[in-house]
Amino acid sequence: MAFDYDLFVIGGGSGGVRAARITAADGHKVALAEEFRMGGTCVIRGCVPKKLMVFASGYARSMAEAKQYGWDVRVGKFSYADFQSKLKKELERLEGIYTKNAEGAGVEIFHQRAVVKGPHEVELADGSVKSAKHILVATGGTPFVPDTFEGHELAITSNDVFDIKKQPKSILIVGGGYIACEFAGIFNGLGIETIQYYRGAQILRGFDDESRGMISEAMIARGVSLHVGRDVERLEKRDDQIFVKATDGHECVVDHVLYATGRKPNTKGLGLEDAGVKLGRWGKVEVDEYSQTNIPSIYAVGDVTDRVNLTPVAIREAVAFHETVFKGNPTKPDHTLIPTAVFTQPEYGTIGMTEEQARDDRPIQVYTAAFRPMQNAFIGNDERVLFKLIVCAESRKVLGAHIIAPGAGEMIQVLGVAIKMGATKEDFDATMAVHPTMAEEIVLMKEPVRKA
Repeated sequence: MAFDYDLFVIGGGSGGVRAARITAADGHKVALAEEFRMGGTCVIRGCVPKKLMVFASGYARSMAEAKQYGWDVRVGKFSYADFQSKLKKELERLEGIYTKNAEGAGVEIFHQRAVVKGPHEVELADGSVKSAKHILVATGGTPFVPDTFEGHELAITSNDVFDIKKQPKSILIVGGGYIACEFAGIFNGLGIETIQYYRGAQILRGFDDESRGMISEAMIARGVSLHVGRDVERLEKRDDQIFVKATDGHECVVDHVLYATGRKPNTKGLGLEDAGVKLGRWGKVEVDEYSQTNIPSIYAVGDVTDRVNLTPVAIREAVAFHETVFKGNPTKPDHTLIPTAVFTQPEYGTIGMTEEQARDDRPIQVYTAAFRPMQNAFIGNDERVLFKLIVCAESRKVLGAHIIAPGAGEMIQVLGVAIKMGATKEDFDATMAVHPTMAEEIVLMKEPVRKA
């Protein structure tokens, strides 16, 4: 049977573009459909704009510290409008690069919605139907607001937050995951009154407990009004603001309510179920170790599969898909020991097991160093950093590492190489320290603080 394309990709995010680009570069006929903007969540409404906002929000603190170091600093007022204008231009530039790179490799791009019509067919929004030997679904995830409370339509999500037209005076952030905590730090750093509700007992569920507690305390010390065990009961529009009634009776009035309570796989209306593709909880695409669905010609990578929802993982899955399907080299994406960073303020870098996971699995030793770094101690800043290693008591392998410090994301990337290679605590001990740095503590922790 003759097909219009060897591969048709639905979704122009990091995973979809990578798969399309390298497959086309290999000489195959490839098409890609994206209904919104090329670059997907990470580039347009996720990692990139968020990190730029993290940078912007940190300068007020940096200028205050510079003054304490002897600089004559005249702090001006942050121009939200100027930043937004520059952010918009940067995202347009990146979107253009994604499009140019894909087209340069030979990918035919359709800037419209596509839905799956069968094992080898997709239908575009203009009504045309395209056939393909293989279909790759890479539509990512989408935030959602639960409709279980009155006024839920008044809330915004992380998709909308970058489009706020003017700097708010106050904001309520609902949620306790990394997205909620990152935006709490951003808005607080920009001088905006920031309130955060989380219905659970502690933020950052699933991360290391000691690290969660330290980040929570630091966020509060920096000015975030964090309330755990609290949820929204009702939202009500009052002039240009929103009245909030909480489940515990607390009330407040804010300019915006940002819901960051989770994301769902973006499969609604894609026609997957009608095509026979098996979907799981929240609509995730069920795939095997090679990213193949129960329909042999249809694959899926990235957040739409709800495996490990990180941009670099989606890219690795896309490369593995290409190797498997188009290179005849069956390749499984490796989802073990993935270093990651949470851009809270302070920053959190982590890889491997938490202390709780490890102690339930085997005998362990825990090494920690919590201290005021030189830069803080000099100016009387009480904020501390944390370096933590989880070590198997039997094999001596480092099972997990957790860093809370400025630049933690940069440090965990490098540390991740050693841990991925199977480094032992003795390998760390044998490595010379770089002095004076915060990171030297990684190789200077000689005695465990506890065993389990």
